[in-house]
Order: sequence, then structure tokens, then C-alpha cells
Amino acid sequence: MKILLAGASGMVGKNIVDLKPNNVSLFTPDLDELNLLSYSDTLDYIKKNKPDLIIHAAGIVGGIQANINYPVKFLRENVLLGHNLIWAAFESGVNCFLNLGSSCMYPKNAENPLQEDLILKGELEPTNEGYAIAKVFAQRFCEYINRENNAFLYKTIIPCNLYGKYDKFGSEWGHLIPAVISKIHNAKIQNQNIVEIWGDGEARREFMYTEDLADLIWTTIKQFEKLPDLLNVGLGYDFTINEYYQTISKVIGYTGSFKHDLSKPVGMKQKLVDTTKLKNFGWSPKYGLEEGIQKTYNYFLSNN
Repeated sequence: MKILLAGASGMVGKNIVDLKPNNVSLFTPDLDELNLLSYSDTLDYIKKNKPDLIIHAAGIVGGIQANINYPVKFLRENVLLGHNLIWAAFESGVNCFLNLGSSCMYPKNAENPLQEDLILKGELEPTNEGYAIAKVFAQRFCEYINRENNAFLYKTIIPCNLYGKYDKFGSEWGHLIPAVISKIHNAKIQNQNIVEIWGDGEARREFMYTEDLADLIWTTIKQFEKLPDLLNVGLGYDFTINEYYQTISKVIGYTGSFKHDLSKPVGMKQKLVDTTKLKNFGWSPKYGLEEGIQKTYNYFLSNN
């Protein structure tokens, strides 16, 4: 089987590569080989290599501050990535396409846990609206292609928040857990007694170790026809931001205290995906929070 992995250099992509089965031929083009922002380049690459399935894990990603600072980039480039890959796949006759969405696609005031049919049922969270719109676009594009031609299996999985190996640590482009790992690690080695938390720390988030998502992706490819057209992927439970800080402090061995900056943005109060369909599909994650953070911290120590 020949598979094109778009976004192989990102955190999710690298974890997918790490778990590649031996009987799969995996194309992992870098930016020099394939410019996904160019439709003609994307179409030419797909027609030349003729993959049986495409995984769309490419994207411009970042934390709250990056999304606030660069909404044009997050909207425009992610829409282009989704459009070019999906349409080039369709025009090239690639029948199987796995699109990776994001839980930010769900309305900010939707009832938790977030069920798959809630997309476009309310206003999006403003802090990452551009990215969310781009992700909704790609999901609907896949859905419409399926609707018009049932020979095409263009499916979307919606992971909860992710963390793990190959993440971005300690910058505005980093997500919560890697940013906190970097912050608390630095506080420990610099003997800082206080670490700041944005907001009151009571917002709830669901974070899954990225290797679990990679495992799920390879599982779905083995039984792609059985995979629902739209599927949440997550733990099915969440923690407060304060609890993430506490767990990371425990793993790192930081014994200082925390203070809350109530002037900072915090995003949605809760973002927990409904995993009923995932359980019916027959898959569950392997890693708990403390084990996943320990593995992530070990990676951070060996690469910083």
C-alpha cells in the first residue's frame, strides 16, 4: 500500500512515521519536494506518485497567542492546504483520504462532551477562529465529495488537544503542555519560587499523548471502510489547567507555587470530545496523563 503523508515534519506526522508498518510505502515529502500551498505542485506530485491513500496532517499550528497574533496566516494557509490536498486527490482519482480536524471546530458554547454533529451549530471561539474555520472547511469539503460520489471515502477524525514527542516547547507557537513543561523546567533550574498561570486555571482541557493518535491512524487504515466519516478521537475525560500545572510540576520535581494572571485570555471554558463512536469503533488510548507527560519531559530533556 502506498500512502502520502502530508505534514510528515510536524509533531503528529513524525509520530505517524515512527509507527509505520513494514508493509506500507510511505511518501513523506518535505517543503522542497512538495509545496502544498501550490495547487499545481500538489496535483503534479499526487499524479506522479499515485498514492492509494492520503493522510492530511499538515497545518500551521500554534497556541492561543500565535492564533491571536496571526489570524490571516492561520486562516489563509490552512484553507489552502486543505483545498489543494483534497481537490488534487479527487482530481487524481485517489479514493481514500484521511483528514485531521481539530476540536476547535466545535462552537465555543456547545454542550460538553462535544458530539460530532455539533459542527457549525454555533459561534466559534474567537481566539482561534481563523484556524477553526479552515478546519471546518476541510471537513465539509470531504463530506461533500462523499455525498456527490460514494466511490470516494474522504473521512475526518477530530483529535482532542495533543502533546508529546516532537512538540514545540517554550514559544508562542507551542501549545499548553509543552509550553508549561518548558516554563516549569526553567523555573526549577533558575530557582524561581512562583510560576504564572493564565486565567484562574479552572478551564478544562483534554490532552492526549500524540503517539496514541498515530496508533489510531494506523488502526483506521487497516479498516478504512468501517471508519465513520466523522470521528472524535480523545480520552473521554479532561483536567483543569491547574491540574496540568500540578502534574507537570510533580514529574519535573518543581516545588514552587503558582499565581494566576486574570488579565490573560484562556479560550473556551471546556473542550471535551464525546468518544462514544470511538469506543464503538473499538479503539482506546494507551497512555495516561502522568505517563505521557513523563515521556514528553524525557524527550524535552534529550533535545534541549
